[in-house]
Amino acid sequence: MSGDDNPKKRKRRLVSLIILLVSFAGIALFVVLLISGTGSCSSQLSGLFQRRLPVITVNEFNFDVGRDRVFASVEGSIAAAGTLGIQVLDAGGSETLRDPFRMTRPALTGSGDRCIAFDIGGSAVRVFSPEQIGTSLEFDGAIVSASINKNGWFCVVTQESGGSRGVVTVYNSTGTKVYGVVLGSGYILSAELSADNKNLAVLNLTDTGSRITFYHGIDVNDEHDWQFDLDGGLIIEIKYLYSGDVLAISPESLFLIESSGSKKDLYTFSDKRLGGYTYDGDFIALLLYDYGLGHRGRIITLLTDGTILGEMVTDREVISMSAVGKSLVVLQSDNLLFYSEELDEFPVSEDNLSVAGAGRVLAINEDTALATNDNSAVVFRREEDR
Repeated sequence: MSGDDNPKKRKRRLVSLIILLVSFAGIALFVVLLISGTGSCSSQLSGLFQRRLPVITVNEFNFDVGRDRVFASVEGSIAAAGTLGIQVLDAGGSETLRDPFRMTRPALTGSGDRCIAFDIGGSAVRVFSPEQIGTSLEFDGAIVSASINKNGWFCVVTQESGGSRGVVTVYNSTGTKVYGVVLGSGYILSAELSADNKNLAVLNLTDTGSRITFYHGIDVNDEHDWQFDLDGGLIIEIKYLYSGDVLAISPESLFLIESSGSKKDLYTFSDKRLGGYTYDGDFIALLLYDYGLGHRGRIITLLTDGTILGEMVTDREVISMSAVGKSLVVLQSDNLLFYSEELDEFPVSEDNLSVAGAGRVLAINEDTALATNDNSAVVFRREEDR
């Protein structure tokens, strides 16, 4: 009997072939779902492929970065920026990075495996991973804002020439300048890069309202492509989505500026007062207060296509909210609550410390959050499923 006719070998080859086909089918389905949209199936499948981050094992993080501390979660570690510089602690609370430098109004934002820290109104910028400083920059003009995408490309907005000229400078992941925009008039608030590093959206104030200027193909094009004007209105923040659309929020509404140039209203709340909002890619959460009724209002969660996921009434002051994955964390004056994206409440672990005095919350992952102030950074956990 030849080797090719051996039944055991044929069986092993058949099993190997089946495993290979199943693997290819799974990957193909994953890719199709990602391309076709951001539905729940896509989110669930992508969660299966996400790299597992270290589990937070401490109950409190001890940072020493001065006053006015701000925080960000990066690759399972926690980064903090304050008036004395930046510091990163790993999931067990051990320091992995420290860089002392003076800031007056520290700001910090993270994306992917990097963070960018900057001094609002000052000159210093640091881009870093949990283990090392990647880029250190000093600017002549006053820094207004900075942002970073998941590829490590970042842009810095400065106001120069006595405040009359706004400048946006774009850098790649190595810290090399690749693009620049100068506005001779109009105050630039922020700038955002697309996920593929090719498109730039610049938000600025005009004499009549707000304007978003789009630069497509920034690697080959020096001139803006088109502009969107919101006459008589204020745009608070913009965010590039993976679809290529830009999410915009104003005190009266949430809307998209689609890649085609058209405006798509997602949710209008002109009869409410915007108390806060948070966005982490899977969904958006809005805190809307009723006028003249103290802290009474509602929390609404929705997808970037305008689909309402959940809605609930609240009559207590919400100090801070933070979203990550499919979870929303809400900090009130005397407690901290975990919710699903549909606003189903999760029980909180009885082992948690007090939330008293906390002024901000940071969702680290779907079952862990950090309640912070200038003196403490306390970890809170959802109760484990039983």
